[in-house]
Amino acid sequence: MAQVMGVDSSTQATKALLVDGDDGTVLGEGRAPHPPGTEVDPRHWCDALDEAARDLLGSAAAVGVGGQQHGMVALDAAGHPVRDALLWNDTRSADAARDLVTEWGGPQRCAELVGSVLVPSFTVTKLRWLRDHEPDAAARVERVLLPHDYVAAHLAAPGTPPFTDRGDASGTGYFSPSAAEGTGAWAPDLLRSALGRDVDLPAVVPDGASAGVTRAGAVLAGGTGDNMAAALGLGLEPGDALLSVGTSGVASMVVADPVADPSGLVTGFADATGHYLPMSVTLNAAQVLDHQARWLGVDHDGLAELALSAEPGAGGVVLLPYYGGERTPDRPRACGTWTGLSPATTRADLARAAYEALACSLADALDHLTTLLGAEVRRVLVVGGAARSAAVQEILPAVLGRPVALPPQQEYVALGAARQAAWALAGTATPPAWPAPAGSRVLEAAPTPHVRERYGELRERTAGWS
Repeated sequence: MAQVMGVDSSTQATKALLVDGDDGTVLGEGRAPHPPGTEVDPRHWCDALDEAARDLLGSAAAVGVGGQQHGMVALDAAGHPVRDALLWNDTRSADAARDLVTEWGGPQRCAELVGSVLVPSFTVTKLRWLRDHEPDAAARVERVLLPHDYVAAHLAAPGTPPFTDRGDASGTGYFSPSAAEGTGAWAPDLLRSALGRDVDLPAVVPDGASAGVTRAGAVLAGGTGDNMAAALGLGLEPGDALLSVGTSGVASMVVADPVADPSGLVTGFADATGHYLPMSVTLNAAQVLDHQARWLGVDHDGLAELALSAEPGAGGVVLLPYYGGERTPDRPRACGTWTGLSPATTRADLARAAYEALACSLADALDHLTTLLGAEVRRVLVVGGAARSAAVQEILPAVLGRPVALPPQQEYVALGAARQAAWALAGTATPPAWPAPAGSRVLEAAPTPHVRERYGELRERTAGWS
């Protein structure tokens, strides 16, 4: 098979991989940063794609795009953004989320309608916020896209109608993943209830199908959300639990049947292969370590070294790392909370407490998922930028109380998007069977149940604070 390209348009950067379509071997890669913040002019993503893919795109016979989920890209009649895109981690729509859940009949009914209980991350809540706080901009909206839709449209040949896929669409809050015999369907009445009127929505491309061609004539896949693309890139199978430690923290599993959790702890998304990808998501993950490194005046290697020099339990110091509010549990106005500080507390204790908080947050997310699904976890895998940290590799299995598989370092979202591109190019019923990533390590450590116990106590003690 020819070469294919996969794109990861994430919160922080665009990554592009040129891949052998037969076996997934990476042949070339590029990267370009995105502006910081929780609202961004989406045209910056297109500029970043042009830079990252400059030396790759001409060799690709097919292209797929994976992108950050949930973001609101609201366009006017000319296709221009009416305002900067609001990203998944922008929590200004917290009140809108709660209002919509109530208007739709409560958490149970909300989960039945769209597979999830709304939190501020969901696109539909941002549309309600736009209606209420920027009515002039809201009045100019003619079309709403997700970040991956917008980036893919930048690649598409002129005249290609806007498109998305069921995986990413399932994170909007106005798409039912289980409708139409499992293929999913838009729920425009729910969007109308948020924005106050109808707007155009992109076509939903079937899993593995082509959405058209690029400006250069390459096959253009439907694309998907970043979590769905990562699952595809890793070749997740039933019984595999994936922990992703990037800007957000995510616990996910591939399952055959749709999920609707009225507690809101698990979101019932579709995946990119005709199955479902329920997940439990936190807002605060790798950035917890970014903050701690900055406050202690060290780089990430120095932070890990400090943390590993402290004893498990961090000398009694416990952190609840909800610095930017939190999504799971739903505490959009929460803040970071420390306890157990004393004159004996050391810099090493402070460093270790940050890693233990991150690990406990991920462990909670995994528990939410497996409890709801009643699933037996065959293995736990961890990926993401923070998974490269020596301290994460030692502390995470200790907090989970079980071994963790660490696949080799790779851009798995971009790799999954490339696998989807190869699938669309081949026109087969299932994705190409690429070999599993070679060189995985198994991380093991003595369990530290007291760390999770103290973290849980602090989490429950602060439950009414936000």
